[in-house]
Amino acid sequence: MSAEDKYRVVQKIDSGGMAEVFRAEAEGIEGFKKEVAIKRVLPHLAENKKFIDMFLDEARLSLRMNHGNVVQVFDIGVADNTYFIVMEFVNGTNLKTVLNYYRQRGMLLNIEHSVYIIMKVLDGLNYAHNLNNSKGESLNIVHRDVSPPNILLSKEGAVKIVDFGLAKATSQLEHTDPGVVKGKFSYLSPEAAWGEEVDHRADIFSAGIILFELLTGKRLFWGETDLQTVELVRRANIPSIRRLNPHVAQDLEDVVRRSLARDRDNRYQTAYEFGDDLANILFSRGLKVTTFDVAKLVKDMIQEDESRRRRAEPSMIDRLIQEEMLRFTSIDEASRPSSGSDSTPEREDSTGSAPLDVSDFEDPRAWMDDFDVKTGIDQKAAQKEVKAIKEEQQTAESPSPEPQQRQEKPSGPHTAIEPGTLETTLEGEAQVPIQEASSDRAFRALKIIFLAVAAMGIGAAAAALALGLYP
Repeated sequence: MSAEDKYRVVQKIDSGGMAEVFRAEAEGIEGFKKEVAIKRVLPHLAENKKFIDMFLDEARLSLRMNHGNVVQVFDIGVADNTYFIVMEFVNGTNLKTVLNYYRQRGMLLNIEHSVYIIMKVLDGLNYAHNLNNSKGESLNIVHRDVSPPNILLSKEGAVKIVDFGLAKATSQLEHTDPGVVKGKFSYLSPEAAWGEEVDHRADIFSAGIILFELLTGKRLFWGETDLQTVELVRRANIPSIRRLNPHVAQDLEDVVRRSLARDRDNRYQTAYEFGDDLANILFSRGLKVTTFDVAKLVKDMIQEDESRRRRAEPSMIDRLIQEEMLRFTSIDEASRPSSGSDSTPEREDSTGSAPLDVSDFEDPRAWMDDFDVKTGIDQKAAQKEVKAIKEEQQTAESPSPEPQQRQEKPSGPHTAIEPGTLETTLEGEAQVPIQEASSDRAFRALKIIFLAVAAMGIGAAAAALALGLYP
C-alpha cells in the first residue's frame, strides 16, 4: 500500500526551515481511520544526505519509545522523493503558546499547575534517559532541545515531549561535530553553550529554565542577540525567584536553583530526583493537580482564543450595512441633470457605488433650531422673507398700487397661514405663507433620515419620525 493510500492529509499544522507538519488520517482495512501527524522533510533538503541521516536517526530512535509523556512514532516512509515520519497527533496546544497567553495578560500560571507540568516532562525525560536497546544496553539518549514549543498539552490533559530530532544516542549513524551548538539558545545548558560534550543533565538544566519562566513570567536567558543570549547561558546567573514572585515558597526556589546549577555535578543527577522533589512539594502542601486540571486549562485557553477571533471578525449585520452603504450615492449627483459637454458623465451603475459622504448633507440640528414642529414652517426662512418685503416697501418711490391692481397671490400648494403665526406687513395683511412644497419637504425629510442613520444610528432616525419630520 502506497503512502497516498495509507494517509490522507487534512490540514497543515506548522512549518519550519527543515520540515513541515500535517494533520492527517491513517486509513486501514474496513474503513478504519486514525488521526495522526505527519512530519515531512522539505523537498530541497531531501537530497542532503547528512540531514536525511539525522532525520532517520530521529525516526529510528522515536520508534523505540513508548511512554505516556513522549509523543509516539508509528511509521517512517518516503514519498515524492522526500521522507516523512508518522506520529501521534496531540490535539491541544504547546507550552510556548501557554506562556505567551499568560504574559500578554500580565498573569502567571498557577504554581501547582506549573510544577505538575514540569513533573510530567521529567517523567518523559527519565524514561528516555534510561531507555535500553534489545541487548539491555543503555542508549544514552539526550533530547538536547527541551523547550516550550516541544512540550505539548492535549485537551485531555496529557503532557508530552515531542521532537527528538536533536537527540544523541549511541545508535545514531550521524554524530554531532565537536563544538557545534544545537538546540534553542535560550534553553541551552552552560556546557552546551561552551560547545562541550553533553549528557542527560543538560536536559535537566533546560527543564529548570522552563520552570523558572513558568513561576516568574520572565525569560531567564534573553539577550539582544544570539551571542548575548549564549553568554548569559554560559554565566548562568540565576536571579531570585521569590523577588519576582513572592508566592513561591523558599523550598521550591531551592529545588529550581539546584536544577540550574552551572556546574552539572552540582545539579540533580537524574530527572527522577528532580521530579521527586517537585512531587514532595505538592504533596507536603496538600496541592492536588491532575490531568483534569490541565485539560481545563487548555480548553479554557483555546475557547477564549476562538471567541476573541470571532469578536474580531465583523458580524453579518456589520457586513450587510457596509455593503448597503457602498450602494449609496449623493442625492445631488443622482438628481443633477447633465447639460452639454461640461456635464459630469452619467454613472454606468444606476444604483451608485460611492460611499455615503455625510458632508453632503446639512446638519439637522440647525434645522431643528428654526423648525416649528406644530406648523411645519421654517421660522427663520419666513422671517427673512418678511424682512425683505419690509425693505422693499420702505424703499419704494411710487405709491402702492390699488388693491384691485395688485397681482394676486398664487394659489395651490401655498395655503394661508393661521393668524399670529408670522409677522404681518405694514398694512396689517398676513404675509405670504412660507411653507415648502410637499416634494421639497419629502426631500428634506430624506436628508434627515439619511444623516440620522449615517451619523447617529437608526435610533435617531426613529426619533425624527416620531417628531413628525416626515411628511
